[in-house]
Amino acid sequence: MAEESGAARDRDEGEGTGEGTDGTGEGTDEGGPPSGSDADAGTGSGSGSGSGTAKSGADSYRPRPSEAPPADDHPSSEFSVPDGIAPPEGAEEEHTTSEFAVPTGVAEPAVAEQEGSAFATPSTYRARRSPTAFTPADGIPKVTLTKDAPWQDRMRTMLRMPVGERPVPEVVQRHDESGPAVPRVLDLTLRIGELLLAGGEGAEDVEAAMFAISRSYGLDRCEPTVTFTLLSITYQPSLVDDPVTANRTVRRRGTDYTRLSAVFKLVHDISTPDTEVSLEEAYRRLAEIRRNRHPFPGWALTLAGGLLAGAASVLVGGGYLVFVAAAISAMLGDRLAWLCAGRGLPEFYQFVVAAMPPAAMGVALSLSSLDVRASAVITGGLFALIPGRALVAGVQDGLTGFYITAAARLLEVGYLVVGIVTGVLSVLYLGIALGAELTPETALHTVERPAVQLLAAMALVFCFAILLQQDRDTVLLVTLNGGVAWSVYGALALTADVPPVAATAVAAGLVGLFGQMLSRAQHASALPYITAAIGPLLPGSATYFALLAMARGELNTGLASLSKAVALALAIAIGVNLGSELSRLFLRVPAVAAGLPGPSLRRRAAKRTRGF
Repeated sequence: MAEESGAARDRDEGEGTGEGTDGTGEGTDEGGPPSGSDADAGTGSGSGSGSGTAKSGADSYRPRPSEAPPADDHPSSEFSVPDGIAPPEGAEEEHTTSEFAVPTGVAEPAVAEQEGSAFATPSTYRARRSPTAFTPADGIPKVTLTKDAPWQDRMRTMLRMPVGERPVPEVVQRHDESGPAVPRVLDLTLRIGELLLAGGEGAEDVEAAMFAISRSYGLDRCEPTVTFTLLSITYQPSLVDDPVTANRTVRRRGTDYTRLSAVFKLVHDISTPDTEVSLEEAYRRLAEIRRNRHPFPGWALTLAGGLLAGAASVLVGGGYLVFVAAAISAMLGDRLAWLCAGRGLPEFYQFVVAAMPPAAMGVALSLSSLDVRASAVITGGLFALIPGRALVAGVQDGLTGFYITAAARLLEVGYLVVGIVTGVLSVLYLGIALGAELTPETALHTVERPAVQLLAAMALVFCFAILLQQDRDTVLLVTLNGGVAWSVYGALALTADVPPVAATAVAAGLVGLFGQMLSRAQHASALPYITAAIGPLLPGSATYFALLAMARGELNTGLASLSKAVALALAIAIGVNLGSELSRLFLRVPAVAAGLPGPSLRRRAAKRTRGF
């Protein structure tokens, strides 16, 4: 009986278990999870006999240790809302908020506007509602400059325009997609401007060169500024961007027109569309220009200075002995000046020392029994020392509106002239105390031998060009220009009885006119064709007569002669500048590109103080 009851119990449990499994399958098909509760529900949906049996089977069933409980396919948090129940209204989202957050419904406090750049876009600015005050109704016409005009005139015309009226630049040199390298372009511009200003170029031409370089590399909104010792350039990408400013100080100055011509050639190549010069290539060429040696050695410069003084002495009526004496004294003064420069003495003392040997040679000849014109020796030495280059550059800067630079240059000329006066007067006082007979001649320039003096004037220009370290190709041209200037002066002052100041101004004007034409033909600076050519016109005799009168105690006569020397110097500078301006009148001006509206642009005059 016990075995039968056990078998029956096993059979009943097997039947109950099987029905329960069927119930579980039905629950799973309905989409519910296969849990024990679903099995009970499925069992309950079976027959009556099966239901009770399944319940007893479920109660007696125990999982084996090797069997793992069924895993839940959708794990969720214990605090989540059960399926089928709508979440309560106003439930907060599941994210962490700060304890300092502003509660809902409370207005946030107004935040004070932070101080920013003055060039930042205003908060009330809208691009679609921007004002059209700076843009014409028909747009801004594209303006192109004539290709045959030199870059100096094109850039000078652009600089004299207001920034808003300047045409859109045509980028000459290529650069990568990221745009031009602004710091490197500004640095290259300043380095080139430094070489030009240190070489004696005028402030307006230096600004034109700097502007040409910046526009060629795509920096259109640039404003270069040039003073006597400081160069600066400012670039502003747009009206709302911060400007970028860089500057450079000119500490050393030297006279090397070969280097000056090479820099002008570099600027011409950069600003010409036909020649591609990258930034790396421009830096390489600039480094080569700096490393290049001078075309003439030191001994050649000393010899040229002596020959210049000898030619100047012949120009004012001296003979062969005077020529030799003036040459020897000038070379001695040049060597003494080099010695002082090597010891680090300022340039003022160098001119004082250089002016003493010619004056001492003149006093020695007057004390001797030789029948020579001692004053011609001193005058020849003065021709070699008068700073004509700085004088012309200073007056030119003043005429073009660069008054600070002009004042600094003229002050430099004043210091150098005072040094010359100090050196000559110290020797003349000593000579007069020793009984030297020094009498000033009545004529400023005596033309008794026109052919000899013409050759002497050309020799003077030739030696002056060597002293300026000019390129050998330009020495012959500037010598011919100086010969023309002296011929015109002699014809006007002696043949036509024109006053010396007016004759000097006309001759200097021709020098400036021809020098500008030659420089345009060579795409170079005009200084190598002008500075040496004005050598025969320098007021050496008038300066000597003024110093001699002061040494003899005739102050009124000395001041009158000194005033004449100043007038001659100003006539030279103004004449050179006027000739240069006249040469630009024959060039075409910028014009509007074909097919685009807008008036043509004429060459503007410099907008300066206008008298107030």
